[in-house]
Amino acid sequence: MLSNIFLLKGKNFDDLNHLDIYSYPIDISGKKHKDFIKKVINGHEAGAILKKNRNQNIAEQNIQILTQNSINFKMDSPIPQKIEEQNIFTMCINSEIIIGLNFDYEDNPYDYNDIFEDLVNEMLNNEMCCYFEDEIEIENFLITLFIDIRRYGDEILQKSHEIAFQSSDIFTKVFLFGIDDVGKTSLLRRLKTGQFSDNFYAPTKKFNIEYIQEDDGQLAFWDMPGNLILRKNWLHGIQESNILIYMIDIANQISFKESKEEFWNIANREEVKEIPIIIIANKVDLLNHNHHIDKDQLKRTKKEIMEYFGFNSLENRLWQFIFSSVKTNYNIPKIIDSIFQLIASN
Repeated sequence: MLSNIFLLKGKNFDDLNHLDIYSYPIDISGKKHKDFIKKVINGHEAGAILKKNRNQNIAEQNIQILTQNSINFKMDSPIPQKIEEQNIFTMCINSEIIIGLNFDYEDNPYDYNDIFEDLVNEMLNNEMCCYFEDEIEIENFLITLFIDIRRYGDEILQKSHEIAFQSSDIFTKVFLFGIDDVGKTSLLRRLKTGQFSDNFYAPTKKFNIEYIQEDDGQLAFWDMPGNLILRKNWLHGIQESNILIYMIDIANQISFKESKEEFWNIANREEVKEIPIIIIANKVDLLNHNHHIDKDQLKRTKKEIMEYFGFNSLENRLWQFIFSSVKTNYNIPKIIDSIFQLIASN
């Protein structure tokens, strides 16, 4: 599967000190990766892109051609490379940009050739979504590309393999989202390992997939970052989901307005209207400092949340509301049961 994506950008690939380096989710911009980056560059047609960058006349001709045509970016065919025990698939764009995909060692990069070319072409030459001038724009480009290629690997290639060899297995995609610091990644760690640590996670800025095998089938949890800049990528990750899980932090009422807006921005979209939803009201342990779950208090809190968020107006779809405490493991097993229950009822 795809584990990392990176982008190298510069007018002169000879000068690594003035090369812009972006990567997601693993940072490769440090000095220890310098040799790796040099090998990536030299691997493109035995350093042909270096020669192109040295030739100012060719560069000027390219600029003239690009301004005359509707297509802004010229893409070379991706090439596979094995570098420092890493399985790399890289594409050169306009002789000034290299986009690289880092796969697990056993993967065949050519399985991703068409989707790699199609997505980059669509994002650059059809949608005109990135001009590689703004760091945030580049980061969103990489995250979007990462999600779409990862989804292709997980939902197309892997499913094809399962159909051929394990047709009886059930594959359920669970899309886990919510604003930052509500406990999404901590929930996944609790489900996968049974563990919780107050200091284990800082607010997540990385997209992640975790697989959890249950008696009723395999769950693929897509954990999406909740910080504001990256929320636009929720719509890329949500495709082909079997169930949605939206988490809120009930101990942080200041965040309710923002959390409510983001929930309905997704729930009201036509493409997700038939997907079941589980709403998890997390951090119930913080409602009472003695860590005792007061059922009467929970009833009052649920009524207040339902009224404020308007969850009762969810119509013509299956949904459940669950209080939880990832920290104390309160209702965590119920979340798994509810996923399979809603899937079976849908």
